[in-house]
Amino acid sequence: MFKKILIANRGEIACRVIVTARKMGIRTVAVYSEADKDARHVELADESVLLGPAPSRESYLVADKIIAAAKSTGAEAIHPGYGFLSENEDFARRVEDEGLVFIGPKHYSIAAMGDKIASKKLAGEAQVNTIPGYNEPILSAEEAVGIAQKIGYPVMIKASAGGGGKGLRVAFNDKECFEGFTSCRNEARNSFGDDRVFMEKFVEEPRHIEIQVLGDGHGNVVYLWERECSIQRRHQKVIEEAPSPFISEATRRAMGEQAVALAKAVKYQSAGTVEFVVGKDQGFYFLEMNTRLQVEHPVTECITGLDLVEQMIRVAAGEKLSFGQADVKRDGWAIECRINAEDPFRNFLPSTGRLVKYQPPESSMVAAESERYGVRVDTGVYEGGEIPMFYDSMIAKLIVHGKDRLDAIAKMREALNGFVIRGITSNIPFQSALMAHPDFKSGNFNTGFIAAHYGGGFRAEDVPHDDPDFLLALAGFIRRKAREREAGISGQLPGHEVRIESDYVAVVNEGGGKASRHAIHVAEYVGHLGEATVHVNGKSYQIKCLSRLNDIRIEGTVNGRPFTAQADRGTPKNPLAYRIQHLGRSVVANVISPRAAQLLALMPYKAPPDTSKLLLSPMPGLLVQVGVQVGQQVQAGERLAAIEAMKMENVLVAERDGKVASIEAKVGESLAVDQPILRFE
Repeated sequence: MFKKILIANRGEIACRVIVTARKMGIRTVAVYSEADKDARHVELADESVLLGPAPSRESYLVADKIIAAAKSTGAEAIHPGYGFLSENEDFARRVEDEGLVFIGPKHYSIAAMGDKIASKKLAGEAQVNTIPGYNEPILSAEEAVGIAQKIGYPVMIKASAGGGGKGLRVAFNDKECFEGFTSCRNEARNSFGDDRVFMEKFVEEPRHIEIQVLGDGHGNVVYLWERECSIQRRHQKVIEEAPSPFISEATRRAMGEQAVALAKAVKYQSAGTVEFVVGKDQGFYFLEMNTRLQVEHPVTECITGLDLVEQMIRVAAGEKLSFGQADVKRDGWAIECRINAEDPFRNFLPSTGRLVKYQPPESSMVAAESERYGVRVDTGVYEGGEIPMFYDSMIAKLIVHGKDRLDAIAKMREALNGFVIRGITSNIPFQSALMAHPDFKSGNFNTGFIAAHYGGGFRAEDVPHDDPDFLLALAGFIRRKAREREAGISGQLPGHEVRIESDYVAVVNEGGGKASRHAIHVAEYVGHLGEATVHVNGKSYQIKCLSRLNDIRIEGTVNGRPFTAQADRGTPKNPLAYRIQHLGRSVVANVISPRAAQLLALMPYKAPPDTSKLLLSPMPGLLVQVGVQVGQQVQAGERLAAIEAMKMENVLVAERDGKVASIEAKVGESLAVDQPILRFE
């Protein structure tokens, strides 16, 4: 077994590999960029090596520097994690040529599956179901239309080297096919330097289901059941679960056997994933093979009790698999939510900056162990750390394991309730809404789920709550407890002591100078610490809670049922307000005396400043382009500027016709949220 390995990655996956290596008694070497010098994976590793500047092309993607780091520290093997160089055939070969071990598949397996056209041919030869289509490069838009007519619409036009949603179009007629081919080819050339495009039948109501495989260097390959990854946004996975709530046992077995056949055909060693698209009739077709560890591997670990990173290391060290297909168990149900640094209420724009507060729910499962029916958090960040703009937006992976699917969903909803993130914005409200959606809970969804239900964007009213008045009741309960504490402060002037009221009014700003007002009565139980009955809007809530007033995460019971919620005292715009969050729903309320509420109603409304003539940065990021000049007349929809954040280029376009009066920011400048970029006349 190896004594020391280098991890050629960052963030949560680097931390994840370190946990298993430590369990196995293997020392670890971390690599890092200048932006990651204080990162968690650097702190956890036994040694660390600086690679270079923050951009990944100057650090994490430089094979020479990584191999040199392994040699200089005496590492015997390199684990690539996922992303970066994990599926780079040349890197895998270089590692082996330099006398090191690549903890992953052999370079020839990566090569065989790395090209989508070649992999489809190989899958067909291995008797794996493939989607009807045309697997040779298509040379012109006219040829594309003719091929589409033979296959039958709808068709999917895909770049051979595509990925992450780039180089992909769906066409339902000749016109869409002609235009889609041209756009797809141009995008592929610009993004990947490879403009080869092929075409296949578009499967309607498709599900994205993948099979986890594991092979060794002795010809043994097993499948570790499936993962359902159909909840996607712009082809990026949002929620993953194992097993799938859709497929039958017969389909499950057939998919697993075909995945093993493909893995054996490419002499696959290590953990890998064979992805399938599954139609509403449970017909399944090969999509691609990911020759690496997947982001969503924890859900497979939960239901099988296997440590996939450990298995990868053992296979790379030359060991045989210690179990066969009949030994692979399937226990319970696991769900993973990707917690990302993005604002779901602003079209999921990236959010970067300092994690002022970071308190994930308590983990009862650890990555390298096989505890059952609990909560697990895989993360690469810590409170006080930075979320840089140079890499992906993932903060953590939140994983739960339940006895069945409904139990897992309930565990996930409660875990999301207790996940505290402040300083940046996260997608937790969106994840909470998905968990509560009736179609998700029933398993009635496909890859178009998010586009169908949230095609117009995600809004606060899209977050369901069985009883939103509970949030107001909790605000009243906390306000009463705060008054009790204030009353206990010594040194108060006689006759002017703080009075503990029972009646309050919660004033909720509805925008545009309008506010709703809710009378709240709090009846304290004498001698019952942390307990009160709160009346609001004709409802009664008996609340028991012993959390401290300065805790953000608060826990207790309401009417005998346990709850976890979050409470902030004061907001940037209103230091006297309470912000309560529960099940993804949020309310900001001033909880004040009835007399204060009367006086507040008399206060004049101050409208926010007019920003209609400004182009403001919607996110923190790097201004990489300003596409207009002073004095230029622009039309609605015209490209104005581009901001780069978290490996994504975000294009800003004109909302209406206008004339540029001034340019307020320079290309290369790091922008803050709402910083002016352009001013119009």
